Parts: sequence; structure tokens; C-alpha cells
Amino acid sequence: MPSAPAHAGTHDALELEVVPKARTRNEAAVRDGIYLDYAATTPLDPVVVRTVVGFLQAIDSFGNPASLHSYGHIAAEAVERARTEVASLLAAKPEEIIWTSGATEAINLAIKGATLARKDRRKHIVTSPLEHKAVLDTVDWLTTQGFQVSYVEPDDKGVITPTRLADALRPDTSLVSLMQVNNETGVITDITALEPVLRDHPAWFHVDMAQGVARLSATTVSRVDLVSLSAHKMYGPKGIGALRVRSPLLTELAPQTHGGRHELGLRSGTLPTHQIVGMGRAAAMVRQRRHIDAAHTKDLDDCLRRHLDDIDGVVFNSDRAHSVPGILSVAFPGVDAESLVLALNDIAFSTGSACASNAISPSHVLTALGYSEPRVLSSVRLSFGRFTTTADINYVGQALQDTVPLLRRVAL
Repeated sequence: MPSAPAHAGTHDALELEVVPKARTRNEAAVRDGIYLDYAATTPLDPVVVRTVVGFLQAIDSFGNPASLHSYGHIAAEAVERARTEVASLLAAKPEEIIWTSGATEAINLAIKGATLARKDRRKHIVTSPLEHKAVLDTVDWLTTQGFQVSYVEPDDKGVITPTRLADALRPDTSLVSLMQVNNETGVITDITALEPVLRDHPAWFHVDMAQGVARLSATTVSRVDLVSLSAHKMYGPKGIGALRVRSPLLTELAPQTHGGRHELGLRSGTLPTHQIVGMGRAAAMVRQRRHIDAAHTKDLDDCLRRHLDDIDGVVFNSDRAHSVPGILSVAFPGVDAESLVLALNDIAFSTGSACASNAISPSHVLTALGYSEPRVLSSVRLSFGRFTTTADINYVGQALQDTVPLLRRVAL
């Protein structure tokens, strides 16, 4: 039997990349541009790239993980090592991790699989109007199947509170689906505070942790039944994600993809081993780097906020005390957000979520928070993380200070 490839997921001697050397303002602007759209997708960590490429280049690692021969064994061993790494990220069991093509598929499997499997005929779902479109579109489809949906309104800070969640629950609630960190505003939902509300209720609890898992100091999931993750939101490859399913529910969830009964029968399809290996390495690095990344991102967040405070009329769309560093939704009254994005074409940032389509439309999150249309249309999202430098932030801050007043004068 051939030996396992050297790059097939071994994490014993995990390499840790330091934050890259600061680039000069001119180098950042002219040669590279500056990327501040981490909430849309994070850059691949070079260690993850080397891991994936090394696995692809190994001559004996291309087998189907479901095959019984030695090539299949090597691939299967790599898949299971990665599964263990992702489980460790959540303090979960490896057998509770189901591979998917990303967070969108994980969300669909969680919501449809949980609600359509209920034999007690519970037909009520609780979510919030602030969720990712993968959640909102899925529950909207379920209304065509006879389900009813209640949307928990956030408080004036954009936070879903235990009291408001409790008020939304009904005896026939089958599922509660909420995100841990909002992808547009960075507002944190305190999952630990919500868990007691559901302790004695039969509803299943799904949490979208795509944004939070790489930004928060801990992501344990004691009472949470279902957790959706995406590799490309934590410095891993696109096209791979995972759903954590709490052990007692593994036999109850209804599969949404059929054709081979892979992943305990919950998700059929040949596993993309190299992408899974990449997600495993990315997960291991998040665990190793959590405090390093958090401190670095907070310093950058402090720096950018100081620059923004020097711009007349700037409005932050979330309360800092309830938000993660590194995701800022900011309104510049009198400035069209799309025009600002186009004017600063050497800086990559967005007018809101990049996950629905490339069409420009008012943010459903900011609209749900009750902000006026002018405020929503003048809002942009600036998001950053592991590979952003202080030089990047200083350049962006100065560019905004120069450009926002200019666009205001043009608009008059």
C-alpha cells in the first residue's frame, strides 16, 4: 500500500504565516490594490495553498475516498483528518461534521432537512430579517410547502435578544435559524444567551457561523443542533463547506441530495478531497491563530475608525460594543455608495452583501434595521483581516477623507 502523501493534511507541525510586511502607499495602490472585502471572501492563506497544491501533486492521493483500494484509503484518511480539524474548531465530534459545497448548501440541508423531517408535523419556523439570503430564500420556499415563518425583530442595536426570541416561539415551532455574526454589519448574536430559551423547547436550533468562526475567540456549540460553515470565509478554498449536526439528530435529518448515500446518507456526491484538505488546514490555522488574528484585526479596526471619525457626518450602522472588529458598515450622507466604490477603484470594498448577485440593490439588512433609504444607499461595507496591513488602512482612510467631500460637492 502506498504511503500517505506528505501534504495530505498532516497538521502536527502546522506552519503559521506572520502578517505580511507593510506595503508603501504607492505599492499598495498601484501594484496590488487594497482588498477590504473579507466578508465577501477571504484571501487564501499561503499555507492552505501549499497544502492543497501538495495534495494535488502527490501521485497517490487522487483516489475516491469511498473506494476500498489503497488510493481510496489515502484520500479517506485525509478527509477524516480534515473532519477532525473542523470538528475541533467547534468543540464538536468528528462524526457530527457533514461536508457540503459551501455554507449555502449547508444552510439548505439544515433548514430543509430539519423541517421536512419532522414527524410531529410542526410547521412553524423562526428566523430574523437580518439573515443571509441563503436562509431567507430557503424559508421563503418552505412557505410554499405549508410552513409559517416568524421574523424576530432586532433591538435598536441590531441584536436578537432572548426576550424577543422567546416571544416569537410557538408550540408548533420546528426550527430556529439565526446567524452568529452578521455579514453586513458585523453585529454579534450572543448564541450562549439564546440557548436557555430553547432548552425545553422541541425546536431545532440552526446557527450560521460562516462569518463568526474565524473572528470570535470561541465557537462552542453545546445546545446548537446545526451549524453551517464556509471554508472561503476563513482563509480556505471556495467550493467547500460543512454542516455540523448534533449527534442525536444525525439519523433524523432529511437528506436533500440523493445518489450514493455518502456522508452518513445525508449528502451524496464524490467528495472533493483536495478542497476538504484545504478546509481542514484552514480550520487548524484559525484555532492556532485566533488570538493573533483578533488582536491584529482590532488594531486595524481602531485605526480605520479614527480615520472615519475625521470625515464630517459619517454614520456607523452598528454599535461597536456589539460588533466584531473588521466588519464596518458605514454611511456617508450625501454620497452615493456605488459612486464611491467606483471612484476608489484601487480599493476593493462593497455596498453590502456580495453573496446574492452582482446587482446593486438596497441592503435588506440595513432596510430591516429601519434605516432610511438615503442612509442605506450611502452605506458601504469595509471588511478586513489577517493579511490587511496598517499601511492599507492608512491609505484607505486618507482616500476616503479626500474622496467623500469631493463626491458631496459633485452631488450638489
